Amino acid sequence: MIDRRKLLGLCAAAGTTALAAGMARGALAGAAPARLAAFPRPDRELRLPVPGGRVYARINGDLDAALAGAAPPPIVMVHGGPGGTHSGFLDALALSDERAVILYDQLDSGLSDHPMDPANWTVGRFVDELEAVREGLKIPRWHVLGHSWGGTVALEYGARRSPALASLMLASPLVSTRSWIADANLLRDDLPPSVRDQLTRCEGPAPSPTDKAFLAACDAATDAFYAAFLTREPPSPAHRAYRPPGDRGFNPVLYKTMWGATEFSATGTLKAYDGEPLLDRLDGPRTLFLVGQYDEARPATTLAFSRRARGSELAVVPGAGHATFTDRPEETTAVLRQWLRRRDALPS
Repeated sequence: MIDRRKLLGLCAAAGTTALAAGMARGALAGAAPARLAAFPRPDRELRLPVPGGRVYARINGDLDAALAGAAPPPIVMVHGGPGGTHSGFLDALALSDERAVILYDQLDSGLSDHPMDPANWTVGRFVDELEAVREGLKIPRWHVLGHSWGGTVALEYGARRSPALASLMLASPLVSTRSWIADANLLRDDLPPSVRDQLTRCEGPAPSPTDKAFLAACDAATDAFYAAFLTREPPSPAHRAYRPPGDRGFNPVLYKTMWGATEFSATGTLKAYDGEPLLDRLDGPRTLFLVGQYDEARPATTLAFSRRARGSELAVVPGAGHATFTDRPEETTAVLRQWLRRRDALPS
């Protein structure tokens, strides 16, 4: 676990701006908008052609003004999973008072098409999908944020050094499976011995496929890991009420095929993924790393990644786990708001 003193030490060691360190001291208290009691309806909804099918996108804010150069560049947010949906970013719609916010569901997730063809489930296709969203909306320049698995997509996109990229935000990113599993093993050591031992037993064969007590114990131990490091706060009433018609939600088949059964065990097609060499190709001064204090993507590991992207910044959200946007929405949105304003001021 990282206490406040260690958190501040990480920020200082990273050479971060006063934004990150000040946030850790509570300097942003009152600076962020109040948490949304109910999420606004989209100003625009559409389905965009991408490799393999069509994806659902929703836009809040004035995208036309941005396209005309009369408003700051929009931000697009790439959700995690694989197999998640855009709903984890709903609190960030508060940013739409300054710029257009684009949320979309990746192919085979949420409201997008579900061809369920494993040939589509490659890192490269998901990166091409992101670019297809930009082309479909005719956006000349945008900010890109990716969270968790979406951070993998955003990392790969950033390494392409597209002239359309105003800035890159890697939030709790999966940079390499090797580092992710190493972090997970360290975090498991922080759990009570009974939970840790149960997780180890659950990695072996079940006494029998119908042993309900064993399976329930495995679920409870997994939930204990998730409560400590994944989602530390219950969903808000606004999140519980958000159910768009036709939303098929999280896709467990896609998740298991690409990743595995749990957050801390990689058995799918991403088990050998290594994006660490791409860090050296990022435009560091236009790159922000963002993690929660108790994140599965550990702050210490993410600090090492940020140092490889020379000139990048690191922000740590106090009290948040992996789900920074729902654990600490006001603080997370405040960090992004200040980052985006400063990146807008840079020359193209």
